[in-house]
Order: sequence, then C-alpha cells, then structure tokens
Amino acid sequence: MKILLFGAGGQLGWELQRTSPAGVDLDVVHHCDVDFRNEKSIKNSIIESNSDWIINAAAYTAVDKAESEENLANQLNHLAVAQIARTVRETHKKLVHISTDFIFDGNHSVPYLPDSPANPHSVYGKTKLDGEIAIKQILQEDFLIVRTAWLYSSHGNNFVKTMLRLMKERDELQVVGDQIGTPTWANGLAQCIWKAVGKDICGTLHWTDAGVASWYDFSVAIQEIALEFGILEKPVPISSIPSIQYPTPAKRPSFSVLDKTETWQKIEIIPVHWRVQLKNMMEELI
Repeated sequence: MKILLFGAGGQLGWELQRTSPAGVDLDVVHHCDVDFRNEKSIKNSIIESNSDWIINAAAYTAVDKAESEENLANQLNHLAVAQIARTVRETHKKLVHISTDFIFDGNHSVPYLPDSPANPHSVYGKTKLDGEIAIKQILQEDFLIVRTAWLYSSHGNNFVKTMLRLMKERDELQVVGDQIGTPTWANGLAQCIWKAVGKDICGTLHWTDAGVASWYDFSVAIQEIALEFGILEKPVPISSIPSIQYPTPAKRPSFSVLDKTETWQKIEIIPVHWRVQLKNMMEELI
C-alpha cells in the first residue's frame, strides 16, 4: 500500500513516519515540496505520487497569528484541503484528514461527540471547520477525518518543550487552570491513524489520550516527570490562574474534551491515560 503524507515535517508527520507499519510505502511531502496556495501544485503532488491513500497532516496551526492572517489560514486549512479532496475524488484515492477540537465552542460540560454541533470562536477553528465541510461535500462518505487536541511530541515545538524551557529559566510560573482538555502524544495519534487506515474506516473520529486535565494540571505533571528523569534539577512554584488573566488574540475553548468511545471501539484499541503517555514521550528527552 502506497501512502502520500502531507505535513511530513510536523509533529504528527514525524510520528507517522517512525510508526509506519510494514508493507506501507510512504511518500513524504514537506512544506517546501508543495505550494498549498497553488491548486496545480497540490494536484500534481497527488497525481505524481500514484498513492492509494493521502494523509493530510499539514495545516496552518498558529492559532493566535491566524486572527491577523485569516486569508492565509483559510488558504491552507480550507481551500487547499478542498483541492486535495477534489483531486482525491478525481483519482479515486482515499483521504485521511487531521482536524481539531477548536471547531467546538467549549461551552459543553460533557465530552464532544463526533457529530456534536460545531461552533468555532477563532479563525483557526473556523478555517479548520470549513476544511472539514469541503471534504464532506466533495467526498460524501468516502473519507476519514480524525479530530485531536493538545498535541505534543519529542519532535518540534509544543507546550511540553515550552514549559521545560520556562521551568529552567524562571523562578515561578503561572499557568491557565480553567481551560480543560486532554493532552495527546502525537505517537499515539499516529498509531490510531495507521490502525484506522488498516481497517479502511470512514467517517469522523476523535482521538486524544485518555483522561482530562487543565493546562495547569499538564504543567504540574510535566515538572514532576522532568524532575524524576533528571531533565530538571529543581522545581519551581506553579500557580493556577484564570484565562482572563492571560488574554490571547484567539479565544480558546474552555472545555474541549473529545469523546473517543466510538474510536476505541472501531479500531479496537485500549486507551492510555495522558500521564502515562507524557512519561513515555519524556523518556525520549533524556
């Protein structure tokens, strides 16, 4: 089976490459290999690869910057995705597309189901939702969308690495404690995607690690594990603050826990708690 991977240089793209199953011929495409602002470039990449599947892990993910770069975010997260879907339909291939918890408004108090109503409050969330809508309109039912949240890896830039740096540089930290979600090791997401591809699953699925946390909870766990592994030499005080004290250009969902029950059942996988996965990832930093 041959698969074309867009977004090979990102956290998920990197994890998809190192978890690629036997029998998969993976054709990787980095951001410098294709112009996502050019429909012909996208189409040619897909046609020339002669792949059976397309995994689109590429996206504009600078959440706050998107508020002032709406056109670019829309081009990469919506219009480019629509072109990918059109080419997939024309060439009779299959598509896996990665989306986000940001399509939801965060006003729920129970985990969001795959068919829960979307209501994004940020440019990033809206453009990602528009990309999803385009896929559904163009491909009808022959696609797989996987939504995830709070992604991190030992590769690339992410919250875990930022916190480790700040814990070394500062005497104390203040972290938002009223935004609730689930940290997700990109390695686990990659394995979920490979299992879904192997089972030829279609539709919309949710994937994060198990459990819930605030950003404050996540930070405390990062420090505890880093001290245990010797990544940090001494602890720093971490205090929880309300998000109103840490304003950002883009509004974050206050509650973005995704319901993964259907995913766990369909791909027959045992969920792993986010703290366990965080420890697994941080072992790679030693």
